[in-house]
Amino acid sequence: MALLPILRYPDPRLKTVATPVTQFDDKLARLVQDMAETMYEAPGVGLAATQVNVHKRLVVVDVSEDKSGLIVFVNPEVIQASDEAKDYDEGCLSVPGIYETVTRPDTVRIRAQNVKGEFFEIDCDGLLAVCIQHEIDHLNGKVFVEYLSQLKQTRIKNKLKKQERANA
Repeated sequence: MALLPILRYPDPRLKTVATPVTQFDDKLARLVQDMAETMYEAPGVGLAATQVNVHKRLVVVDVSEDKSGLIVFVNPEVIQASDEAKDYDEGCLSVPGIYETVTRPDTVRIRAQNVKGEFFEIDCDGLLAVCIQHEIDHLNGKVFVEYLSQLKQTRIKNKLKKQERANA
């Protein structure tokens, strides 16, 4: 397994819309392992392939306290979303150190495939619902800060540039 570099906002590659996974093979299984290791090391609770510059519809999520609840979503799609929405403070491994409030449907039903290509559906609420919606946004070329005002987006970009210079 290997740690993968995570793209940082506003890297234009984060705008790439991911293509469906069509091959369920050892290469995909290895990518899933590498993404999970990268997510845990970061540390985070979700990671989309887009964030590691692989533009395939693949997400890993683990919202458990003890890192024992890894869920792999291949070609995930929201097939049902509640009318009720909630505000959540979100962060992102591609936008380190930034947390902002985003409003999303409270519950969603996701249809996806596992690493073997088998279809499954899962009802998600709470942190899992927020996380999977956030990661599917990545697959669609959208970063959570795009839900914010233009002013906040500019401030975040400037703050990240400042962090980048300080770390150089």
